[in-house]
Amino acid sequence: MQHRLTVSPRTTVGKSSVALNKEGALPAVVYGPKQEAISITVPLPEFEALLRHGGESALIELQGLEKPLQVQIHALDRDPVTHVPRHADFYAVEKGAKVTMTVPLSFVGDSMAMKLGANLVKVLHEVEIESDPSKLPSEIEVDISALAALGDQIHVSDLKAPAGVEILTSGEDVVALAQAVEEESEEDSAAPDMDAIEVEKKGKEETEEEAA
Repeated sequence: MQHRLTVSPRTTVGKSSVALNKEGALPAVVYGPKQEAISITVPLPEFEALLRHGGESALIELQGLEKPLQVQIHALDRDPVTHVPRHADFYAVEKGAKVTMTVPLSFVGDSMAMKLGANLVKVLHEVEIESDPSKLPSEIEVDISALAALGDQIHVSDLKAPAGVEILTSGEDVVALAQAVEEESEEDSAAPDMDAIEVEKKGKEETEEEAA
């Protein structure tokens, strides 16, 4: 899915991102192999809405420049406290060229192993893919219903990529697994520490001898 943002060229480059944020704007730059770097200003509310719906891997059409540009977010700087975007780098995608990037994993479905009390261990949270920009997914789904028993694993090779999308991450990598819950045995919790008792007893005897 392609998203659209209406941007404007930024002539005042020295203005701080904080000042622009207060005005509801985000400083950014767009560049690419065949695109000269351009400083732009992006409406902050619209950009944050795009992030919520499309994520950082979204394909975006920038409007408001000399010509519409297909871009992707190449880098995003956020405020460490508020997490509000402070600056963005957009990479202009060549028409017809495939792009390589990482997309998040979305875990869906119900697992019989989880119902039996196992822990779901998520080993990977994203994978690298190669895709035509028009077919770029916002996420790859992981169906955890494949985890039916303790010890079951889901590998990258088990994932189903959308048509036109190739997963580049090694197929042997583990995505998720059903792990048994480790519980402390009653014997371990109830058994007294004999070494500690022996030391305590010996110390008591020495104290009694000194008093005598």
